[in-house]
Amino acid sequence: MTLTPAQREEARQLLRAAERRVVPIDPLSELLPGLEPADAYAVQQGNVARRLAAGATVVGHKVGLTAVAMQRLLGVDEPDFGHLLDDMVHRDGGRVLASRYCAPRVEPEICFRLARPLKGPGITVDDVLAATDAVAPALEIVDSRIRDWRITLADTVADNASAAGLVCGPWTPLGDVPDLASVAVDLFVDGERVASGSGKEVLGHPAAAVAWLANTLAAFGVDLEPGHVVLPGAMTTAPFVGAGQRIEAVFSGLGPVSVTFV
Repeated sequence: MTLTPAQREEARQLLRAAERRVVPIDPLSELLPGLEPADAYAVQQGNVARRLAAGATVVGHKVGLTAVAMQRLLGVDEPDFGHLLDDMVHRDGGRVLASRYCAPRVEPEICFRLARPLKGPGITVDDVLAATDAVAPALEIVDSRIRDWRITLADTVADNASAAGLVCGPWTPLGDVPDLASVAVDLFVDGERVASGSGKEVLGHPAAAVAWLANTLAAFGVDLEPGHVVLPGAMTTAPFVGAGQRIEAVFSGLGPVSVTFV
């Protein structure tokens, strides 16, 4: 780490204020030169701890930056992760207030539900599949508390990997779905298809992203727990969304999931 404890606390307070007021801030990497990923994860963990102390609970994790295009854009060669809390979960087909977000985008993903713990290091794709009891079509709402999404890796890591919301469709037992790398998805905004993709866009196989997460969390002394969910990464581009728009993703073998911003 290169920042002082006081600087890391300053970063935490800036992000908390941005989220609470729904007013984005300038990039932390500019406000606090020297911010590195290790500092950023400390900032993330500190803000998550505060939310837990206020009554929230962790329901799982998300993996970001799994697409090669996004890694190239930010000049990184590996994903990042964030926490999913119970107050981020929304009902399939429900409504979400657009005004609670700074600049929301939506990503279609295959959500994993774990039946057994995953403790790295050394977790493989086969280990992930053996520990997963079901998967679901999902939409991740991502939002940046950094103005205009001008983010570096450290900025998004500090900002809980831009995690903001989760909408899950119906769960399907893993044994009843096709190979997850071959699952295709079409993303619709107000009935118009805006993007298409497949599971192979996520590190070649979505379970590879879950394995990466389990192995990375081991360095923080954290296991993936039974009952927790994991969002492994976007299968398409992530369009901006706003009030009045209905978003639907239709997955082959898994079905649809939708949400409306109001």
